[in-house]
Order: sequence, then C-alpha cells, then structure tokens
Amino acid sequence: MANYNFYAMLSRMKYINRWGLMNNTREENIGEHSLEVAVFAHALVCIANKRFGETLNADRAALLGLFHDASEIITGDLPTPVKYFDPKIKDAYKNIEHLSEQKLISMLPDYLKEEYAPLVDSDLADSQLHIYVKAADKLSALVKCREELKMGNTEFLKAERSTLEALEKIELPALKVFMEEFLPAFSLTLDELD
Repeated sequence: MANYNFYAMLSRMKYINRWGLMNNTREENIGEHSLEVAVFAHALVCIANKRFGETLNADRAALLGLFHDASEIITGDLPTPVKYFDPKIKDAYKNIEHLSEQKLISMLPDYLKEEYAPLVDSDLADSQLHIYVKAADKLSALVKCREELKMGNTEFLKAERSTLEALEKIELPALKVFMEEFLPAFSLTLDELD
C-alpha cells in the first residue's frame, strides 16, 4: 500500500511564519493567513455577485485562497522586499515556487492530482478568480499591518501605507465595497464589535 505525504505537508503551514523581517507583536503563520485570505476572497466574490451582477463561484475563490501560498511550505515565506528587490530574484523565486507546487502535487495519488492541481499550481489559476484572491491576500496583509499598529508597533507603518496604496490601485468594485463597509470594523475592540 502506498503512502502519500500531501496532507501531512499541508499541515506544516502552521510552522511557516510570515513577516520574517519585521518585529511582530504576534506571529502569523501561513495557515492563519490562508484561512483569512479564503474568507476574504469568498466575501469579495459574494459582494461582486450580489452587488455587481457577477456570476462567479465564491466557494471556488475560498478554495483558491486556502491553497494560494501552499508552495511556501517548501520555500518558506520570502519577504516582499527581498522577493521584489530585483527582476532576476523575482523570476528565480517564481521558478522555485512553481517547482514547489509541482513537488506538492507529486505527493498525491494520481486519482487526486486532477482535483488539486488547479488549486496548487499557479500556472493553472482561474484568471477570473485570481484577482479576487490577490485582493484578498493584500487585504489580509493590511489587516495584519493595522493590528500591529493598533498594538503600538510602528514597524508596520511603511508596510501599511504601501499595502493600502497597492489595494487602491486594484480596480475591483467589490474590493472598494469591502474596504468601505467591512474594513473599519477591524479597528474595533471586542466590546465594540458587539
């Protein structure tokens, strides 16, 4: 009987911390981050469908969000300033990410590879939903920055500004709605959320 390592590898997401170059008041791993991205991607697509007449699959967007950083189980989370410092580094890292995605898929039995390849392999990404997942990824980063700032950690000031600027450049009506109607609540205390 064969043994397959795919799900055991996925469970290791909890060991890969994000924001490695930053002084964090609270560590965030890619498992937590991926869950938040999945929730935000689902929300963005639901908003797009209900408010702007789209007919996109919100459940699929959530799944894509869950798996969007799966390759980092193998590569680790390369900090953004390093990843985008030079085009050669960016291209090399994209290649490493792709090899890591292929490695993960190879850990599945043949009868499941077809199910998971479109979730893990960025070359097979659903182009319609990809922008929602990317926006959700940026939203998650903005929430993290604001949580750190709320705790008095000014280390995240520049990251918060650049993430907000990146979000404002994304032309996605559902994102604008989310930022106007849902994002302000993330600055509230637990008692204020009641």
